[in-house]
Formats: sequence, structure tokens, C-alpha cells
Amino acid sequence: MIRHGGRGMWGASIEATLELWASSLRDVKRRMRPLFAQARVALSAENFLEGLLGEERRKTGWMRAEAAGDPGPWRQQAILGRGRWDADALRDVVRDYALETLADDDAVFVVDETGFLKQGKASCGVARQYTGSAGKITNCQIGVFACYVTPRGHAFIDRELYLPKSWTDDPERMAKAHVPQEILDSASGGFATKPALARVMIERAIAAKVPFSFVAADTVYGVGEIETALRRAGKGYVLGVKSNDSFRSWGKPQAIAGTAKEIANGSPATAWRRLSAGAGTKGERFHDWAYLELADLDAGEYNEALAGQAWTRGLLIRRKIADGDLAFFTTWAPTGTSIERLANIEGHRWAIEDSFETTKNELGLDHNETRSWHGWRRHVSLVMLAFAMMAAIRVHANAVASPPKTMRRKATTPNSLQS
Repeated sequence: MIRHGGRGMWGASIEATLELWASSLRDVKRRMRPLFAQARVALSAENFLEGLLGEERRKTGWMRAEAAGDPGPWRQQAILGRGRWDADALRDVVRDYALETLADDDAVFVVDETGFLKQGKASCGVARQYTGSAGKITNCQIGVFACYVTPRGHAFIDRELYLPKSWTDDPERMAKAHVPQEILDSASGGFATKPALARVMIERAIAAKVPFSFVAADTVYGVGEIETALRRAGKGYVLGVKSNDSFRSWGKPQAIAGTAKEIANGSPATAWRRLSAGAGTKGERFHDWAYLELADLDAGEYNEALAGQAWTRGLLIRRKIADGDLAFFTTWAPTGTSIERLANIEGHRWAIEDSFETTKNELGLDHNETRSWHGWRRHVSLVMLAFAMMAAIRVHANAVASPPKTMRRKATTPNSLQS
């Protein structure tokens, strides 16, 4: 995980980065150790984590076992299957650990899903369903994730496994995959839409007092219960919507009504502005944007504690420069929030795509070999911890590489001014 050359991972020297890596690994091991009742199980979990962080491209049980010096993958497999420990408790450890480095009141809470390609029918939640990971309908599991995004970095802080109706309508199949009895006995029988899973994670973050100002997500999550929940919580949002979703303004000088696509096509050239959605791997990501304010409302309508605060419901439209392709977003933000700010918030969704790519390519997010409900959650939570550790190291390495501002000012002051 450490790049070759005279400098380390993100600007610090190799020596400094190695020390950061070693101290961070000791720290995360210490944090997760109380989750395991037996020392040998804790040690296996620590070895599992080190295996995820290793240089092997495939993070299979055999690969991790070899890296840990085990004669076979049985200890590694036991961590995900037979062992007794709470994956949700580890999820909370990951969240708290990530926040120590990344916490920011203006953070964006990004929600998205990713697919885990599978063969057979036994893996919990597997079905023929669409996944953007493959760009088609295929046999896979779907996980819904929450990524905490700030200027300093980003990390996954929550996750849920989506269970299609083909699973929740079959209690025997659910039981064989060790789906907990309380889920089988719930009013929904275990079925929850992807937006419902996202809402659970948002509400969990709010209950844990995770600081963030906006939620960003694509069209799967754009209309319905998430909007209402966020308005009640006093949080803003930039959520994708479909081109045929209808919008109407009220209380505004210029009446607006129609589908999102109709409104976009009817917008004059003066309504569009070329703005960056933030930096990507190839530099600033410029698009043409239009923002239409639909109504100013008193947030007290949704939460009495917010009475007197004016918020604006709007429609944000993004147009690709190359081909004119359109994307649409329903927005809710404090009145006066600029189009630049909203475009930047939407651009934060790039971070979760980067996170999926990194964790799959480097940390084995999609290399889970278990079939059970618990196995998926445990594997994913351990990967989340490894990724959060990398995010923390990045922040600390950058801090080591950058001298304090006073030192930089002194170093650049002409000699004549220092005398």
C-alpha cells in the first residue's frame, strides 16, 4: 500500500509514512479488540485486517491465510462465519474512528449502491438484478453504502445488504442464510427498498450526532421518504430525479411547471452557467448547470425547532458539455444557497464512486467468500475499517508533509525583510 520512491503515500517521506502506517494499524486493532471475547479470535480478526491491507490483488481466504502464516483459510473463514461477534458494533467503531479525522459540519453524506457479482443462488441476497457495477442485469448482491465526504477525505461509515423480494418472500431461504429472526419477524418480513435502507442509515447517523449539512444521492433515492426525513432533520439535499418527474413553482415571480426535462429544454441560454463540480482524477469536472428556485418555505413546517428559518426547494440541472446529456436533481437548502454550492455538493458523489473502486481493487470489498447475512456484513465492515484507516493516514501524512503556515511564510520572506 505504500508507493515506491523518495516520498511516501501522500507527500510525507517513506519513513514518516511507514511510522504512520504502523501506529495507525496498532490503533485500529486496539479499537476493535473489545468486540471479541476470546484473544485468539481477536488475533484472527487482526490478521484478517492485515490481509486486506496487503499487496495481494485477490483477498481470498487462502491468500489472507498465507499472509498471516496460517496453514489454511479456516481461521479467516471462522471470523466471517462461525465466530461470535457483532458486525454492527464494528460499523460503529469505523464511524467513530473516521469522524476523529474527517468530522466537518459542512460534510456531505453520500448514498449509493454497488453490486457484488456472484454465481449460484445461496449467497444472501443474490438475485438477477441490475447493477451499475456491471452495467446490466446479472447475478449479484447489492449493497447500499453511506460515504462521509469532507475536503480532507472520505470514508464509508455505514452499509446495508439489500434483500430482493425473491428472498424476503421465502422465509426458509432467509433462515438458511442466517438472516436474524427479528428481521424475519418484522412487519415487512425483511423487505426494504434501497431508499428505505438509505433512510435508516441517514437516521442512524443523525442519532449518532454525525456532523453533516447535505445528503447527495442518485435517482434511486430522489423522491419520497428521504426528502421528508431530511427536511424534518434540518438537513439539505441534492438528490437525483428522473427526467419525467414533475415540478411546479409557487410564490415565485416566474411560474415554472412541467417535467424536469421540459423545464430544462425551456430554459434560456442565460439560465446556464459553466461550473466545476469539484476536482476528479483528471482535474476539474466542468459541466453546464441551471438552477431554478421553486418555493421558499419556513422549515418550521417540518420541525418546530427550525421555525423562522427560510429554506428553498429547487431543481438543479446538469448538462454535459461533450454531448448535452442531462441529469436532474431535487434540492432543499437554506434560502440564498448558491448554484455553485449546489453543484459542488452534487459533485461530492464522485467520492463514493472512487471509494467503491479503491475498496474493490485494493481492499477486497467484492472478494467475500461467505454466503451468510453475517458473513457479508462482517467482511464489508472489516474492509470499511481498512479504508477508514487509509483515509486517516492520508490526512496525517499530508499534515506531516506540510509545514505550519508561519514556517512557510518565514521561509518565503525575502532576506532584506528579515534583517
